[in-house]
Amino acid sequence: MTLHLYFGRRFLKSFFSVLFIFFAILLLTGLIDQIRRFGGNDDAGFGTMMLLALLSVPSSLYRILPLIMILATLALFLGLARSSELVVTRASGRSAMTSLAAPILLSLILGMLAVAIGNPIVAATQKQREAMTTRISGVASTLSVSEEGLWLRQGNKDEQTVIRAERANLDGTTLFGVTFLGFSSDGTPTYRIEAREAALVEGAWTIKDAKEWRFDTNALIPEVDSFETPALSLASNLTRSQILDSFGTPSAIPIWELPGFIARLEAAGFSARVHRTFFHRELALPVLLAAMVLVGAGFTMRHTRFGRTGVMVLAALGLGFTLYFIQNFAAILGENGQIPIVLAAWGPPVAALLLPLGLLLHLEDG
Repeated sequence: MTLHLYFGRRFLKSFFSVLFIFFAILLLTGLIDQIRRFGGNDDAGFGTMMLLALLSVPSSLYRILPLIMILATLALFLGLARSSELVVTRASGRSAMTSLAAPILLSLILGMLAVAIGNPIVAATQKQREAMTTRISGVASTLSVSEEGLWLRQGNKDEQTVIRAERANLDGTTLFGVTFLGFSSDGTPTYRIEAREAALVEGAWTIKDAKEWRFDTNALIPEVDSFETPALSLASNLTRSQILDSFGTPSAIPIWELPGFIARLEAAGFSARVHRTFFHRELALPVLLAAMVLVGAGFTMRHTRFGRTGVMVLAALGLGFTLYFIQNFAAILGENGQIPIVLAAWGPPVAALLLPLGLLLHLEDG
């Protein structure tokens, strides 16, 4: 038990050391990116740009968590090999797999904490960063899905339009049962349009079977000046990709809210395959992190006197990157419907777990 606690303490020290190094690097690069983006904007001071850089760090760290895990494992076992502690451990009758018990258990715990706590933190920081970026740039385009339907916003500093629809097609470019509410720069309502259908074309919404009310006229009762028309055009600065990006980033939704969001998304007429795939990938993250520990250990649980340490480290990193690439490639196939979602999300992490496990059993217990 004492040996497990020792290995676990060393592993946590390596993990948080690597995490801190990447935090500092990402913060610096994020600050440079914000200075390049908003350096000439009077609304963005150095403090604001530093805050934006800080808000971008959690999502970046979360994405490279498997890389951090494999680097922490390499640092741990290279240190143990140089100090001959692994040799002493084997001489005492402990197998290599026994020595890995504490790091693997801790990687699973860290993975579960990352999903349960880190994922909501990433979602919250992403929303805050997007809100600050919108406030500075003055250009807003967001979409949300609720039980009452879906809500979309377009506009700039001079005017805003809020759009509500009962449902939409798969890419959000055709809305059904739609209402447009226009507001001036000071928040005063200017018009309201209700229509059976609205389709997004380049630079405008093409509205069918519409009725419009104007609130910026001298009429005391807007209904008096209202009119119905079979076709109407409303200017828009939205594009199909902007609409998809507004709700197509599952990482901006806390994992605890994701199942309900998926249900609302499908009820609104959208496809939720991307969100379902992301949800299962998040659940499989602890398995992937444990696999990265096995990958790192499989190539470095050797005494340094055998030589070729640099080659083994490169081989471990190469295998880790390959497994990570395969996971992303399988996720794309799952999002496109070419393979089942469960297979796309869970297949690569399980395979990544079994492959280095077989390698360890062959090399250590041969």
